[in-house]
Amino acid sequence: MKGFPLTSPSHSTPLSTAPHPLAPYGWDEGWEAAFAPHAGQGLVPGRVLRVDRGLCDVVTPAGVVRADTEFVVPRDPMKVVCTGDWVAVDPEGASPRYVRTVLPRRTAFVRSTSSKRSEGQILAANVDHAIVAVSLAVDLDLGRVERFLALAWESGAQPLVVLTKADLVPDATGLAYLVQDVETTAPGVQVLPVSAVTGDGLDVLAAVVRDGTSVLLGQSGAGKSTLTNALLGEDVMAVRATRDTDGKGRHTTTTRNLFTLPGGGVLIDTPGLRGVGLWDAESGVGQVFSEIEELAERCRFHDCAHHREPGCAVLAAVDAGELPERRLESYRKLLRENQWITARTDARLRAEIRREWKRKNAEGRAAAEIKRGRWR
Repeated sequence: MKGFPLTSPSHSTPLSTAPHPLAPYGWDEGWEAAFAPHAGQGLVPGRVLRVDRGLCDVVTPAGVVRADTEFVVPRDPMKVVCTGDWVAVDPEGASPRYVRTVLPRRTAFVRSTSSKRSEGQILAANVDHAIVAVSLAVDLDLGRVERFLALAWESGAQPLVVLTKADLVPDATGLAYLVQDVETTAPGVQVLPVSAVTGDGLDVLAAVVRDGTSVLLGQSGAGKSTLTNALLGEDVMAVRATRDTDGKGRHTTTTRNLFTLPGGGVLIDTPGLRGVGLWDAESGVGQVFSEIEELAERCRFHDCAHHREPGCAVLAAVDAGELPERRLESYRKLLRENQWITARTDARLRAEIRREWKRKNAEGRAAAEIKRGRWR
């Protein structure tokens, strides 16, 4: 491709044995095969580094180009161009250059928007690791951690919880308890305390992100931009102090940006997320609450809702102190939310939910009548 020699100047190595110029960004044989039909049309492969108002920065074998996304603006918001996408763009010389197509995604981190139309929003594409940043400068919100993890599992990526600002915890014992609390909340997920101030934990995190593409997620003030700068070894992202009153940040990051890391791997930094709505994440919820799903298999009834049903193994575990009641309540809440958001786009499911509500209301009224009859 233009801009790269056909042979190595020093060793005359054929191009076929030289690393592909997009290899540091995650290009592999799978992406090459997916792109092959577009290569025959004279298009150029690239990965989206940043999207802003219909334009995007795309890294191609010849360098970074600015491309217009006008030709891939679908009605479905799930198919818009996103940071992390692999795309086919016009060849050099075209003016303006357009993104002509988006290659099929391997994974996608999606949340629901606050829109009344209940649309999904893709935050990052083709991600291998979903890093949930949680600040230890404020009280842990385990429910929010569970929410992030449900979306992370659903995306197809491997979640990792990073407890930032670990230097603010006064003693090692207290830090160990905090890590244990999150580990209980995140079965099957590595929980890593880190400090950008002391450097503790950064080497472990760097080893994780060295393999594939990682996306950094969390609320404003969680320290995502600070972590990004630490992993890059330079101050690329602006950082502002959090508020003393509640530890919240001020949205210094406003776009999703993709970087290559000096030690290998790709990192996508994202703006702080105020709302983290579920979007068709039933299997992700099941992963987060795997111990409840396992207990449910021992319930007497296969459709047990874990409320008042006889022979409920989940309720028995709560009564025995083996399952925190908070976990069960959070599980119920996320399942209800996910069912509701799914029903907003599925008429058949909406009808089923209405029938179920009517049935439960009828049962409640019947139980109330029986109770009143006993006291007459």
